[in-house]
Amino acid sequence: MSDINDLMQEWINLAPVWIKEVREGKNSVRKGLLDPVMLDACGNVEGLSILDCGCGEGRFCRMLVERGAKYVLGLDLCKRMIEAAQELQSGRDEYRVHDVQDLGFIEDETFDIVVSYLNQCDLPDFKANNKEVFRVLKRGGKFIIANLHPMRSAIGSWYRNDKGEKLHVILDNYFDESERHWKMLGVEFTNFHRTLSTYLNNFIETGFIVKKIIEPTVTADKLKEYPDLDDELRVPNFIVYVLEKP
Repeated sequence: MSDINDLMQEWINLAPVWIKEVREGKNSVRKGLLDPVMLDACGNVEGLSILDCGCGEGRFCRMLVERGAKYVLGLDLCKRMIEAAQELQSGRDEYRVHDVQDLGFIEDETFDIVVSYLNQCDLPDFKANNKEVFRVLKRGGKFIIANLHPMRSAIGSWYRNDKGEKLHVILDNYFDESERHWKMLGVEFTNFHRTLSTYLNNFIETGFIVKKIIEPTVTADKLKEYPDLDDELRVPNFIVYVLEKP
């Protein structure tokens, strides 16, 4: 397994290109596919306190503030990401360099909503994050997790013919729960693959109620705006879990 310092270095390398992409690029996967699903799952956030686990440069935190959240705390282990988030913070959002696998500085039942937007697949110990989120959520609070779909995080590459046309996605080594190494924006980084049952069973064992599971696909209007999302009509690249603390 990769050393924590190696994982940190990957995100240090990714930070400048990621910040540029988020603030200047098209960012079609988030804007065209996942944002509408995540915002709908959050619902009306006016007056609520929200925690964003793995907030990156704060983009989704700012969106929640714009929609009336009373307070949004964004946590990320990458110092450069947090510095970038702090550059644009408005006063109702706060950002800290912190490990979301240990939220010991937060009191029990503090937040109305906790968000994990493509973060649990980066965590060596997602179960620790679940346990801590359950503790800091208020009763009746929601934990909304967007993740790589386990079908895609297993292997996930396309099988192509001689002309380079995509025939189907390769699914292999699904039950091998281990690291996967990819490239994003030209930077090598590590994800952690787990099966669907591993995720769901731990959510339940932690005490969450699974309220909804969403496998996002692209809508016709978004496909016109973001034609590069055409793969989303063929395979489930992502999955969103909507959990509730009883």
